[in-house]
Amino acid sequence: MGTPQFSVPSLLALLMSEDQVVGVVTQPDRPKGRGQDIIPSPVKAICERESIPVLQPLKMKAQEFLDALRVWSPDVIAVTAFGRILPPVILTLPPRGCINVHGSLLPKYRGAAPVQWAIIRGERETGITTMLMDEGMDTGAMLLQERVPIHPDDTAGTLASKLAAVGGRLLIETLGQLKAGTLRPQPQDHSLATMAPILKKEDGLVDWTLSAEDIANRVRGLSPWPGAYTSINGERWKLWRVIAKEASESKTAGTIIKVTRDSIEVTTGGGNLHILEIQPSNSRRMTVAQYLSGHRLSEGTTLQSTGFPTQG
Repeated sequence: MGTPQFSVPSLLALLMSEDQVVGVVTQPDRPKGRGQDIIPSPVKAICERESIPVLQPLKMKAQEFLDALRVWSPDVIAVTAFGRILPPVILTLPPRGCINVHGSLLPKYRGAAPVQWAIIRGERETGITTMLMDEGMDTGAMLLQERVPIHPDDTAGTLASKLAAVGGRLLIETLGQLKAGTLRPQPQDHSLATMAPILKKEDGLVDWTLSAEDIANRVRGLSPWPGAYTSINGERWKLWRVIAKEASESKTAGTIIKVTRDSIEVTTGGGNLHILEIQPSNSRRMTVAQYLSGHRLSEGTTLQSTGFPTQG
């Protein structure tokens, strides 16, 4: 069971293993992009290419779906970023249980966006945890873990790609140990749990009273989606690449204090943020140098921490 690109390495690893993939469950096709074209999930695209049976239930308790799942008679269900809650009737269906590939070092960052929140919170490492699923939100017993460093230039997009590859490999190792009878499930210490709730577009609004480092982490953690953004003179800017630096500047947070050929320097609640790449409303991603070639920008202008995101 899986849906986005993060799930693909797990599926591909299973297809290359000695086990048989009897079927795949993924979310229903949905309209995407400005054209609202109906596009299959990355997981479904693999299934179509490899002629793998696919189920796309609208409701996880629908009798037709449950009957089809029982026909497959799976020994185990592997779940990677499926995006739906599994009811008890599914959790108890496979005799070997449901094994989840989760993008964090549980019990930290339970929830829908563990990769993003690990970067936003300034973590220096994260990882993959395989776990036996129960009725809670990522609360089941842990099986295997592998740590992955978070580099200073990692974004949620680049880190997710690394973690997804580790997830596919760790899933196969988990299944191998499961069959060999060497797995030792470890209960989570719930007192150490932190949450990684689903992200909304509004989470991208930059609060300039935060420190430059916190803002830089948020820019990286929200890239590529939903993106960190601010506004200037009524125009929305999406921030793609920034650098946090120490400074003694005491001007109001969000004030542009220096404009060079390649950078826009902005005061924050602690240190200054150097903006290197932006995406203005209804435009493409560009370097500051490209933006300044067609726009004037005055020092002393204030970037806004108010408003709501619009398309751009």
